[in-house]
Amino acid sequence: MSDQGSGYADASEIRNRIDTTTPHSARFWNYFVGGKDNYEVDRQIGDHIKEIFPGLVDVARTSRHFLGRAVRHLVNEQGVRQFLDVGTGLPTADNTHEVAQRAAADARIVYVDNDPLVLTHARALLTSTPEGETAYLDADLYDPNAILKAAATTLDLTRPVALMVLNTLGHVAEIEQARSLVQRLMAGLPSGSYLVVSDSTSTSEGMIAASNAYNESGAVPYHVRPVADIEGLFDGLELVEPGVVRVTDWRPDADADQEAPAVDAYGGVGRKA
Repeated sequence: MSDQGSGYADASEIRNRIDTTTPHSARFWNYFVGGKDNYEVDRQIGDHIKEIFPGLVDVARTSRHFLGRAVRHLVNEQGVRQFLDVGTGLPTADNTHEVAQRAAADARIVYVDNDPLVLTHARALLTSTPEGETAYLDADLYDPNAILKAAATTLDLTRPVALMVLNTLGHVAEIEQARSLVQRLMAGLPSGSYLVVSDSTSTSEGMIAASNAYNESGAVPYHVRPVADIEGLFDGLELVEPGVVRVTDWRPDADADQEAPAVDAYGGVGRKA
């Protein structure tokens, strides 16, 4: 376990950064997956959106399951032992380090987020097996160079790393910028590294209406996009089968519910040659 970056700023400074008057995506998502780390303003917009589009609860739940399957695949079948999780969000069950270290005790994980509430939970995130390591960076997606430089104190960037960017890139207003940020992060990782992405998609009128309602709440906007935009984030990488698909359809467990909902969230895994 290690403390990285500015992850443990003064407690009063952290409190001053927390705005409880407008919804926040990390707290909103935490509410949708059954967490306790949210405020009334987050629950209010969450309940409002449930009325508009109940399917968003399925998106939150199944996206979390996708994370677990992707990490297990990379550890068990591809031998990956290092993970860079950008846009961590609030901890719930089966976080990246928990899934990875259950499969391989020596796995090393670096979490990256700049949300103050996530920061207050960083010590809870920073648990690790004795053989592995888990670290937290208080850093910004829009500064890939700083992320890579700081991550290198925990991860060996000459060996493969899985870059996890889950339910995060929708906050980037322009898809061209989102693609550029991903490419800059992947450029700092060696051959044999992987990109794991999932995001909500504009594949139903209900999801589009839910996104509009969320964006009108005063929260930092989240842009749902066509599936083709998600596919474009993997340009130059070798897609792992079955490619970019609904998160429920990406290598489902053998005992998975055959009647899984057709969620408006797509994801995939790509390998850097």
